[in-house]
Amino acid sequence: MTLPEIALTLGYADAVDALERTLLDGLDVEGCPARANIRVPAGELLLMPAATAEFTGVKIAGVAPANPAVGLPRITGSYLLLDGPTLQPAALLDGVALTSLRTPAVTALALRALAGPDARHLVVFGAGPQALGHVEALKAVLPGLAEVTVVARRPGPAAELVERAAALGLAARAGGPEAVADADLVVCCTTARTPLFDGRLVPDRAVVAAVGSHEPEAREVDAELVGRADLFVEARQVALREAGDLLMAGVGADRLANLAELVTGKAEVRHDRPRFFKSVGMAWQDLAVAAAQYLAERQNVDRAAAEGQ
Repeated sequence: MTLPEIALTLGYADAVDALERTLLDGLDVEGCPARANIRVPAGELLLMPAATAEFTGVKIAGVAPANPAVGLPRITGSYLLLDGPTLQPAALLDGVALTSLRTPAVTALALRALAGPDARHLVVFGAGPQALGHVEALKAVLPGLAEVTVVARRPGPAAELVERAAALGLAARAGGPEAVADADLVVCCTTARTPLFDGRLVPDRAVVAAVGSHEPEAREVDAELVGRADLFVEARQVALREAGDLLMAGVGADRLANLAELVTGKAEVRHDRPRFFKSVGMAWQDLAVAAAQYLAERQNVDRAAAEGQ
């Protein structure tokens, strides 16, 4: 059997909508299958299965830390989508492209609910594809976003991201970690293993998201921020296994609200203290976006067939 290979053409707003629909339809984020992390000689292999009544899918992703030094992507992967009732293979998707789309979309979904109504200044740590994706995704769902400060180790990529953000109509500049003191939104998209900034500088009005790691020994924010913020995660059980930002700060489940509770309005959102959203990535997110892309592609094929008759 030759499976169709479907390109990802969904925009960020469409991906956010697909994620939101999945949660509003009642997905139990706490009961989703765990990701399998397997150490291999080149790095790490991730197996991420998920299922709904309509679709089942699995992403196979690789993390190869040495790849960038030889001009290859650090993250590799493929996604297999299956029909839910029959488990017959339906389509293949580029796993890297899928991750690049769904990760910013998850953050955008959370920050749309957590940000203040007048949020306009984003500080983004990192200057790689995820940093750009987060700028684009937040621009798509937060109409008040007007300014971006890029904080990155290397001036060249930082300047390139500033240029890309400016092309979106944002007032963009490079800056240092102290920029968080004037932020409404802070997004961390790095491979850092130690805190990127002093959490005491973050204003009470701000919301911070960290997406760069899924390891219990790595963190992008410090215990000072975690201690004074209201905390939101994709799922409590997953965060308590993989979210170093929280584990290294000694956080327990009682302080965490999950994304489903946030989206359905069951979680309280206060603006008198920072809000912190920690994302480690979950398989249901890939499935939601992959299924939305598959359905959109099928509609396009059906429409083209009808127009050709």
